[in-house]
Amino acid sequence: MHDIKAIRENPDAFDAALARRGDAPVTGEILALDTARRGMINAAETAQAEQNKASKLVGAAKAKGDEAEFERLRTLVSDKKAEVTRMQAEAKDLDAQLTDMLARIPNLPADDVPEGADENDNVEVNRWGDVPSYDFAAKEHFEIASVAASMDFETAAKTSGARFVMLKGAVARVHRALAQFMVDTHVDHNGLTEYATPVLVRDEAMYGTDKLPKFGDDSYQTTNGWWLIPTSEVTLTYSVSGDVLEEAALPRRMTAHTLCFRSEAGSAGRDTSGMLRQHQFEKVEMVSITHPDASDDEQKRMLRCAEDLLERLGVPYRTVLLCTGDMGFGARRTFDIEAWLPGQNAYREISSVSTTGDFQARRMNARFKPADGSKPQFVHTLNGSGLAVGRCLIAVLENGQQADGSVQLPDVLAPYLGGKTLLGADGVLV
Repeated sequence: MHDIKAIRENPDAFDAALARRGDAPVTGEILALDTARRGMINAAETAQAEQNKASKLVGAAKAKGDEAEFERLRTLVSDKKAEVTRMQAEAKDLDAQLTDMLARIPNLPADDVPEGADENDNVEVNRWGDVPSYDFAAKEHFEIASVAASMDFETAAKTSGARFVMLKGAVARVHRALAQFMVDTHVDHNGLTEYATPVLVRDEAMYGTDKLPKFGDDSYQTTNGWWLIPTSEVTLTYSVSGDVLEEAALPRRMTAHTLCFRSEAGSAGRDTSGMLRQHQFEKVEMVSITHPDASDDEQKRMLRCAEDLLERLGVPYRTVLLCTGDMGFGARRTFDIEAWLPGQNAYREISSVSTTGDFQARRMNARFKPADGSKPQFVHTLNGSGLAVGRCLIAVLENGQQADGSVQLPDVLAPYLGGKTLLGADGVLV
C-alpha cells in the first residue's frame, strides 16, 4: 500500500517511479479521488457542526415559547442530520475507492534496480560452482533411471489431475531430507526461528501480504472462504499484523516448511514436463521483520542464507538482480537465485529474495516503537525462498546423475538418509 500523503507531496516522482516499471501515470486519478474524498469529509464535518449548533438552539426556542423558531430549528436539525448521513456515506464510498485503487498499484522500485522489460534485462551479480560435464547425454530429472519409477505423474493425475506428482520410496525420502536440511541450517546456522504455520488463511492475511485484490486468480480459495497459501510468506509476515513491536525486538527472523498452492494462472503450456511447475509443492520460506534502516542489509543476509544452502549441496547457481519489468508486484528489489539444471542445459529459478520496504506493513498496519520514544513507524518486511524443495530436488538429482542411471547425493544429506549418499540405478539408497 502506498502513502497518500507522499503522493500528494510529490506526484511527479511517484509517476516517474511507476514509469520505470512500465506502468502509466496514475497520480492524476488518485489525487482527484483524494480531493473529492477530503472535500466530502470536510463538508460532512461542517454540516455536523451546523446540526449541533441548531440542536442547542432548539431547546432555547422551546423555552421562550417561540414555536415558529422551534419548528424551523427542528426541521433544520432533521435536514442536517440527513445531509450528514448522506455525506458520510459518500465519503466512506470515496475512501473505499481510493483504498482499492492504491491497493492495485505495485510497489515502487528501489533506485538501484535496473530498468528493463523482462527477464532478458536482469543483471547477473554472482555465479558459483562449475557447471558439470558428462560423457553421456544429461537427462532431465524424471528421465533418470533411478528416479523415474519413484516419480509417479500418472497416479497423481488419476487422483488430482495435471501438474501434480506422487513421490515414493527413496526419492520421497530425499525430498524430505532436503526440507529437513534446509530448516536445520536456517535454525542452527542462520539464526532463524522455526514456525509451523497454517496453510489456510483469511482474506485479511492475503490482502495484507499484497496477494489480494489483484492476484486472487493465482491462488485457490475454499468454498467457505479460506485461501490456500501460495507460500508461508503470507502466514509468517501477517503474524505481526496490527502489532506495535519494540525496536529492540527487531529484526524478527522466521522460517517455515509448508505445503504451498498456486493455480499457475496464465502459465498454460510452460514447464509441463516433470515437477518443475506444480499446483502443490513444498517450500522452506524465510521472512524478516526489520527496522527500515536495516532492511537493505537484511536482504543481503537473507540472500547469502539461500545461496549457502546450494553451496552446501554442491549445486552450481547464479544470482541475478531483477529489472523493473520482471519484479513481482510487492517487491521493491528482488534477487533471484537460479540453479543449474543439466537436463535443461539452463539455469532455473530456485529462490527469490525480496524486500518490500513498508509496502506490506502499511496494508496490515505493522509498526514498531522507536527506542527514543518518538511515534511508531512502519516496519519493513522481507521474504525469500530458502529453498523451493521440489526444485532443489530436481537440481540435486540432475547434477548428481551418473552414466548408469544412479545419482550421487550431496554428503550433507547423509545424516538424514541413514548415512547413505547414493541413489542406486535400481532406485534404492545405498
